[in-house]
Amino acid sequence: MHVKINSTQNPKVKHLLSLEKPRERRKQGVFVIEGKKEIGLARDAGYALETLFFCEAIIPAAEAAEYTQPQTLLIPVSEEVFEKIAVRESTGGLVAIAKQKPHGLDRLQLGKQPLLLIVEAVEKPGNLGAILRTADAAGVDAVIICDPQTDFYNPNVVRSSVGCVFTKQIAAATSEETIAWLRKNNIAIYCTYLQASRPYHEIDFTQPSAIIMGTEATGLSDAWVKNSNANIIIPMQGKIDSMNVSTAAAVVVFEARRQRGFAF
Repeated sequence: MHVKINSTQNPKVKHLLSLEKPRERRKQGVFVIEGKKEIGLARDAGYALETLFFCEAIIPAAEAAEYTQPQTLLIPVSEEVFEKIAVRESTGGLVAIAKQKPHGLDRLQLGKQPLLLIVEAVEKPGNLGAILRTADAAGVDAVIICDPQTDFYNPNVVRSSVGCVFTKQIAAATSEETIAWLRKNNIAIYCTYLQASRPYHEIDFTQPSAIIMGTEATGLSDAWVKNSNANIIIPMQGKIDSMNVSTAAAVVVFEARRQRGFAF
């Protein structure tokens, strides 16, 4: 075990804080995880934990050690230091630095009747986190983020997903790459789109299916609409014509899951 860190100016603390910046996460290939549940999910998903900081005033050293792997450096920190490195209050006294994984389309492993959730150009980490929670709850096979404006390892994505960033297969690619990959794998493309659309519940989602969501501001790019097997719409009863993307994703994905008999 590392000696206890009592100063917020310690190099290891500064290193952790630097990972708030996307550039540093990309450069170093690591990211931050807060909380017992999230760290446990990451470990179970095969993420390598490089460092585990724990606050002895919150969690005993023996319990903190249960979350480590053979290569993990376990570091006790003071309450002052922990308050500096932890954003959430309900972390259980643990903050980890873990290695990133590659997320190419070629790494996805799919069954015969895959159900995919694809989001183009999502910008807000909170939306991406909520989408990942929906994907976990509905048991989709994978989530693909096309032309992402935020990365999977943004601390706000990890926090808002409540660790669901680790529970599903995830990939990042351009829209063009993803369309070609879907065609190659004979997966039907269903785009949420306002024009020339059918109500989402009329679509047969029991076949290999990809549900494509765009942003509220700009919707989907033309490439998706041109390659869509069918455009789908959620009938709206109010005066607005759009929902938050994470809410819309939940509505359509759970209809797909209902058609499949909720069989996992």
